[in-house]
Amino acid sequence: MKDIEQLLQNNKQWSEKVRTKHPDFFPKLAKQQSPKFLWIGCSDSRVPANQITGLLPGEIFVHRNIANLVINTDINLLSVLQFAIEVLKIQHIIVCGHYGCGGVANALQRNTTGIIDFWLNNIRDTYRKHATAFTEEMPEIERLNLLTELNVKQQVENLSNCSIISDAWKQGQALYLHGWVYSIQDGIIKDLEITRQGEPSA
Repeated sequence: MKDIEQLLQNNKQWSEKVRTKHPDFFPKLAKQQSPKFLWIGCSDSRVPANQITGLLPGEIFVHRNIANLVINTDINLLSVLQFAIEVLKIQHIIVCGHYGCGGVANALQRNTTGIIDFWLNNIRDTYRKHATAFTEEMPEIERLNLLTELNVKQQVENLSNCSIISDAWKQGQALYLHGWVYSIQDGIIKDLEITRQGEPSA
């Protein structure tokens, strides 16, 4: 239980530090959240949305799953998406993958069994769709990095075809979809430059 007790102690220290620097931070935070961003990222513990984007609590709404997938039967994701768009009125949705993703690696190498196999089939579909981009001479790390990027691009495509998104665009809501990949090696985010957007009605 020492590990859990340490987390609680860390929390107290963090809270005290924030209140010392910004006495009004928690009272303001408690009143409302009004983030401009929805982050759809990987569950990997090395990719915390707030820290790597330099944002404070309340500034980014977050959904995470294995390999940052957007699947139209995932009621959890769809609920987050609907709440973010219809209630929070977020303006940007960021799908962020990361190099060295275990989910992508397992999908490519077929090392997993059980429930996660069904989940990773979505990445395998992306691999098959772009099979000609992968050559036998390509080093394994390059294959993984390429599939990581292709996976993010596919998830942005899936988002753009989601009825929640298309309805928001039809109603004139300003909403932008972005695809990024984070490097754990140097902490830098790569913009894949595949932004999709819907402009507000005149």
